[in-house]
Amino acid sequence: MLQNHGREMMIVTSGAVAFGKQRLRHEILLSQSVRQALQSGHNQPKDMSLPALEARACAAAGQSGLMALYEAMFSQYSTCTAQVLVTNLDFHDDEKRQNLHSTLQELLRMNIVPIINTNDAVVPPPEPNSDLHGVISIKDNDSLAARLAVEMKADLLIALSDVEGLYNSPPGTDDAKLIDIFYPGDQHSITFGTKSRVGLGGMEAKVKAALWALQGGTSVVIANGTNPKVTGHVITDIVEGKKVGTFFSETKPAGPSVEEQTEMARSSGRILASLQAEKRSEIICRLADLLTEKTEEILAANKLDLEVASSSGRLPSAMLKRLSLSVAKINSLSIGLRQIATSAQNSAGRVLRRTRVAHNLELEQITVPIGVVLVIFEARPDCLPQVSALAIASGNALLLKGGKEAANTNHVLLQLTQEALSMHGLREAVQMVSTREEVEGLCRLDKMIDLIIPRGSFQLVQDIKKAAKGIPVLGHSEGVCHVYVDADASADKVIGIVRDSKCEYPAACNAMETLLIHRDILRTPLFDQIIDMLRTERVRIHAGPRFASYLTFSPSEAKSLRTEYNDLECCVEVVDSMQEAVEHIHKYGSSHTDVIITENAKTAEQFLQQLDSACVFWNASSRFADGYRFGLGAEVGISTARIHARGPVGIEGLLTTKWVLRGDGHTVADFSEQGTQTYLHENLPLEQKEILQRDSS
Repeated sequence: MLQNHGREMMIVTSGAVAFGKQRLRHEILLSQSVRQALQSGHNQPKDMSLPALEARACAAAGQSGLMALYEAMFSQYSTCTAQVLVTNLDFHDDEKRQNLHSTLQELLRMNIVPIINTNDAVVPPPEPNSDLHGVISIKDNDSLAARLAVEMKADLLIALSDVEGLYNSPPGTDDAKLIDIFYPGDQHSITFGTKSRVGLGGMEAKVKAALWALQGGTSVVIANGTNPKVTGHVITDIVEGKKVGTFFSETKPAGPSVEEQTEMARSSGRILASLQAEKRSEIICRLADLLTEKTEEILAANKLDLEVASSSGRLPSAMLKRLSLSVAKINSLSIGLRQIATSAQNSAGRVLRRTRVAHNLELEQITVPIGVVLVIFEARPDCLPQVSALAIASGNALLLKGGKEAANTNHVLLQLTQEALSMHGLREAVQMVSTREEVEGLCRLDKMIDLIIPRGSFQLVQDIKKAAKGIPVLGHSEGVCHVYVDADASADKVIGIVRDSKCEYPAACNAMETLLIHRDILRTPLFDQIIDMLRTERVRIHAGPRFASYLTFSPSEAKSLRTEYNDLECCVEVVDSMQEAVEHIHKYGSSHTDVIITENAKTAEQFLQQLDSACVFWNASSRFADGYRFGLGAEVGISTARIHARGPVGIEGLLTTKWVLRGDGHTVADFSEQGTQTYLHENLPLEQKEILQRDSS
């Protein structure tokens, strides 16, 4: 594929000896069988043992089979190949080296893929430590590939292995970690194991060859060619810049890698979790103070981001609104953080249940932090202090990946967050991933990250869910929120709730996107008031198919009844009953937030009971679906999932539990049929303080 896209490709391959062994073994077995049949004295025992096969003879017999395989595969894609056999002498002799260079150059010019291998039929065994004057000696395919890459001035050398890349110790051993980027001089931190069961080299030979090629100006990646982890196309993944295998680089970045940041965050997070609740509250209150003290600095940074975003013209109006901060927004953030600080008193370490299993054997279920949480957010700088405060309150370590649109604002807000954490020496508990780390790469850190929370568009959430392998994702689908106006609705309530749900902040995920109207309200003064209000607020109306059928001249028909407009637009549709409204919402909604406006209590209760959404409201604006308005102080997001947490997710959604058992030398044998002890399973009352904590939460 890359060849057809205009790239020049070369393949260094092994396999001739293996092909030859198969072929020669077959020939020997066949000839032995013929000889045994021709020999007299059939009662004599048959010696069918195979003689030792000489490698050079195997190579001579296997070259044709190897090339036949490559030619058969490449011919399916109308790609021509050519075999080139080389030895060390072809590189040490200037004339031969120039001839080799000329031959390869001509093949590449004619769009032919050279298949290159050492001429193992004549090559002598490699001499140990035979590298001279900084020139690598050809001992295996790794050294041959490096030598050819430098000779032909290749842009990239991909060395395929049977492991994911270079590890700091042999793969499979305890604490073995994949090294994403390897720098010259890092060899001292690597412990090499034995070489692979196939090939002449091993990972040590690959690293040596890679460093030599890197010094010669060729980029190098060592990756798994047998079990690619990303898309199944390891070569194209690497060429497209995806995080695959180990990349060799001469330039070491100034800051820590994302893996190092995660380790630092986890280490500080564990200390944060063991901190007294009062001290965690102090950190959050200090952050709230810093937000108000540094308002001018925050707004100045935000102004720069807005100017860049506006001049580029790439951000839609809805995202520009989310990007923008104001004095009022910052004050609201500060108030929300103080609410979180109060809630922090009742978070991690709370006893949920205490049971006496047996005499002097007590069991407790206690709330604990989840661990390391990765929050990915787009143009929403206000998300940073909110999520940071929730993480601090719950004792979680936090990794943040913000959108580049808010880079300046995020930088200032992160500094303030880390300054607040510094009062207890925990600056590293919250980290911003500032490298050019792709989201896909972060989502593969399943051994380092415990939970991913995406905050942004529906597409972002779906991309994260698709990319996350083995890491739980707490996110919502689209915010396709409905407001249903029942036949028994109050006119005053309808106008106020519909206006607030759609117009107060149309870019929010809890804004109304579809207005469902009972059929009996059509052609009534209330219906006219609703339409007039929407027009006055400059809301563009899209007619659902049923609504359009009632009108002679209808607005533009909705392209889909499952659209999240995120702007001053909404769909209007007609239903015959509350039951039909519920069915419509179940079919076209996103299980986010849905509202009924009615004075009929029985109808309202049926709606609240039957509708399966994260938030269901009666006579209240959909905009109430918010952590701040729920008294959570803030939220890490609104979850439409059905496990762990649902709706606005505050501190409780960032906690899990552990079981603590306190005994006095108890063993399971004590409770066997012959044992003397019995299970009591007596639920013990919690202390008054614990009961208050439980009830307040």
